[in-house]
Amino acid sequence: MSEQSTDDSFEDCELGPEAILGTQTFEDVLFTEETETPVNVLTGETPEHSQASVDEARAFAAGIDTDTPQIALQASVESQIETASKPYTAAAFFHFKATGTLALHRAYHAAYESAAFAVDFDADYETGDLTITVEEITGSERDDA
Repeated sequence: MSEQSTDDSFEDCELGPEAILGTQTFEDVLFTEETETPVNVLTGETPEHSQASVDEARAFAAGIDTDTPQIALQASVESQIETASKPYTAAAFFHFKATGTLALHRAYHAAYESAAFAVDFDADYETGDLTITVEEITGSERDDA
């Protein structure tokens, strides 16, 4: 693999590939059955729009028409109230709401779009944890693919 091809994919990134190589886990970022929902102070009940299951959230994320795999993230209680929305939202698996920073978002996106890297992720909706693994692909591995 040439150094040039790796550098090109990260040209607009604050971080280089060394910042994301390997496996990183982002804890409690996914929608789970334990995701906080608003409660009506008059009735003590959760509004219908904020009631959802993990299966519903997964199906919603999977139904987004895009080439980039989507995950179901927690929606804030404030946004659920203000927009009468579900307690989840869908986003690319490397979205900054999951990875914590825009710099990591851009670096994971660059690696995902590059033929020089293999990027995989595991969304654990029981724990709410997202694990992303990035490996550099050698020239011979790319030729085999």
